[in-house]
Amino acid sequence: MNADTRAGLPPRLLPLLYFAPAHIALTLAFAALAIDPYGFAGFFYHARMIAVVHLVTLGWITASILGALYLVAPIALRTTLPARWPDYLAAGLVWIGVAGMVAHFWIAEYSGMAWSGATVAGGVLLVGARAAGPLRRAAIPRAVRVHVALAFLNFGVASTIGVLLGIQRMHPVLPGFGLPYVFGHAHLAAVGWATMMVVGVGYRLLPMVLPARMPSGRTLYATAVLLEAGVLGLIVTLSFRLSGARVFAATIVAGLLVFLLHVVWMLRHPVPRPPAFRTPDPAVLHAAAAFVSLACACGLGLWLVFAETTAATLRIATAYAVLGLVGFLAQMVVAMEGRLLPIFAWYWAFEATGRRGPVVPPHDMPWRGGQYAVFALWLAGVPWLAAGLALDAGAAVRAAASCLLAATLLDSVQAAIVVRHAFTRPAASQGRRRNAAS
Repeated sequence: MNADTRAGLPPRLLPLLYFAPAHIALTLAFAALAIDPYGFAGFFYHARMIAVVHLVTLGWITASILGALYLVAPIALRTTLPARWPDYLAAGLVWIGVAGMVAHFWIAEYSGMAWSGATVAGGVLLVGARAAGPLRRAAIPRAVRVHVALAFLNFGVASTIGVLLGIQRMHPVLPGFGLPYVFGHAHLAAVGWATMMVVGVGYRLLPMVLPARMPSGRTLYATAVLLEAGVLGLIVTLSFRLSGARVFAATIVAGLLVFLLHVVWMLRHPVPRPPAFRTPDPAVLHAAAAFVSLACACGLGLWLVFAETTAATLRIATAYAVLGLVGFLAQMVVAMEGRLLPIFAWYWAFEATGRRGPVVPPHDMPWRGGQYAVFALWLAGVPWLAAGLALDAGAAVRAAASCLLAATLLDSVQAAIVVRHAFTRPAASQGRRRNAAS
């Protein structure tokens, strides 16, 4: 049997081929803002800002979701997603495409945008096709599967719009002005893909993070229905400048509110924690801060669809994007990794002992002081960055981006400390193997 794929275990190497470059992508995004904050001032729709946005959305959020899917499958979704050659091909396609997109945006050369976007889409949709069978057979609520399926479907549509926007730069193929299509593409990617996936998997993963009982029942479908109806209606009304955007924006917020009500239900139905479990848990703190950012983003988003488009509202739109993408989605990835990586490392450390143990418990693997420092830096950096970009305050952007850059570097060290347990053979296991050989 492949050393990286064993029955009941998540793949050992493949998730790291997503997580490690994802940390590099987020590092580059915050480093670019910290080094040249004034280069990102003014109206947000310019090449280098779009390059940084895609480092966050594709390089960090999307890649981390894909890597986490291979861990979540056996840990939370009651199925297995073994690593085969198509999975490695998909990872290669994702990173080739992300590198091509970011590089071409950075130099404002749009000739390579279409193939780069199509390459990323090919990789992501290949993962979706690989996961379809195992998820269909998984012993989980059907509503969770619906969320995941809709997320991949929405990514396919969002990537198609993105490729057309890349072609539009050279050969007009879309009617009218391009910026409304950009807004539709952005919301479909952020809400229809990333948020839909976070909500669907969150129904299984958040109870493990808290810990709490898992919700069930038909109400889980409500978030999928409301989010999908809202985001599809929003992209149509935004792209073609139709009336009704306010209704569909409110529908999206209603879907998120239903999800938050399920989270409240989880908080009211806790389960006993392990005896050595230490609180406060940094993963829970990140998740809580992410939900605060989400609430603020929802409030700003609703205000924006009612307000007239002016220079001031476009500045507020920048803060809205930062809170939604960085404060909510990007930080939820930090929370997710904080809980998944120790469990992943424990599984493989336990396997290395011949499933006899003992191994370091998952909650003792992380460097706890480093985790709290990462949380404090995110807590300060997100609102600071939102305000700095909205107000064109270069010094504030540099300070905020420096906080988030330090947090990302520290989190990368923290992740490496945890992951090394998956590749280190315990001393007790080594002694048993030497004795058996003699």
